[in-house]
Amino acid sequence: MVFFALTVLMCMAVLAAFSSYLHTGEPVIESLRVNELKLLRNFRGRDNAEVYLDIHADLRPAWHWNLKQLFVYVVAEYESDINPLNQIVIWDTIIEDRELAVLNLERLEGKYSLIGQGLELRNKTVQLKLHWDHMPYTGRIYPGMGLGSTYTFPGSYQTTVDRSKDKKSSKTAKPKTSSKSKSKSKRSTRAEL
Repeated sequence: MVFFALTVLMCMAVLAAFSSYLHTGEPVIESLRVNELKLLRNFRGRDNAEVYLDIHADLRPAWHWNLKQLFVYVVAEYESDINPLNQIVIWDTIIEDRELAVLNLERLEGKYSLIGQGLELRNKTVQLKLHWDHMPYTGRIYPGMGLGSTYTFPGSYQTTVDRSKDKKSSKTAKPKTSSKSKSKSKRSTRAEL
C-alpha cells in the first residue's frame, strides 16, 4: 500500500512539473535604465561604479500554479579587451507572491557595485538586462530574460550624488516583501527576545 501511494505521488509530481512547460506567459518590461551614476572611481587598481536604477516591469504573466517564487536580477553586460563578454549582477530580489510581481521602482540603489577587471569602465557602454528564474514547487528551474536600455559611463572618475540622499532613497525604493516573509521575520524577532 505504501509503495502504491508513493508511486501515485511521484506521478502527480511529474505531471505538475510537466504542466509548467505548457505555460506561455511573457513578462512585460516597460523600462530598465540607469537613473543616475552614484560614483565611478578607481579602487585598488580596478574601476568601480555604483548606480541608481529605474525598473518598471510586470512579471505577473510569468506566474502559474506550480510557481513558488521568482528570483529577479539585473545584469550589466559590456565588452572589454580582456573578455568579449562581461556580465555583472547589480541588483536582485525574490518575489514570492503574484501580486508583488509588478515592479515600479524609481531611483533604486543597486545592491552590488559594478567592478571591472581593470581600468576599463570609463567611456564603456553597458547593456542592462532583467533576468528572472522560475522556481517551481516541483520540476526544474528555468530562466527568462528581457532587455533594458544602454548606459555609457563618463570618461573621468566622479561622484555625482550627495551621500545624504542615499539613506532616503534606499528606504523608499525597496520592493515590498510578501506577508509570508514579514510574518517569518516577526517570528524570528520574537524568538530572539
